[in-house]
Amino acid sequence: MTGASGAQYGIRLLEVLLKQGHRVYLMLSKPAQVVIGMDTDLQLPSRPKEIQRFFEQRFGIAEGQLFVFDKEEWTAPVASGTGAADAMVICPCTSGTMGAIAAGISNNLIHRAADVALKERKPLLIVLRETPYSLIHLENMLKLTKAGATIMPSNPGFYTHPKALDDVFDFMVGKILDQLNLEHDLVPNWGEDNLAG
Repeated sequence: MTGASGAQYGIRLLEVLLKQGHRVYLMLSKPAQVVIGMDTDLQLPSRPKEIQRFFEQRFGIAEGQLFVFDKEEWTAPVASGTGAADAMVICPCTSGTMGAIAAGISNNLIHRAADVALKERKPLLIVLRETPYSLIHLENMLKLTKAGATIMPSNPGFYTHPKALDDVFDFMVGKILDQLNLEHDLVPNWGEDNLAG
């Protein structure tokens, strides 16, 4: 998670992945921690291990399922192709983070893990929370798409007739899970009988 508004998307995605039993490597930029405090009612601790315990308790998961890494923890598995994760999602993603990844700059663990995902041909989903887009943003999106990333602006759909903000967050998280080929029941598929309407 990076420091764009939309922290709720990332936290909801984290919750769903953990409750489905997936192992998650979480990296939070310092600005992400600030934005989480602004966008939500959560006040995260500052150290990675404390953040890990915070989410373990919040989501009721066992130790060994969630690993939180510092931005300069270069021994983390995701810093090397030999330890590459099955997929990487940056949610939310700032335009600055997207630009660094597009330029191949790995000056923190988030950038390096994204670089590893691209070079190892693993799915890399970039959930951009920015509007409007500049030419630089569009060129970076094109460059990353050509390199194998999937750009997913956090644009919710409204054909499900959301009743609350949580429904809006679930729509986007459902789209992310679809891209990861993970089953979910957050939102119905288009054309299903249970689609609200």
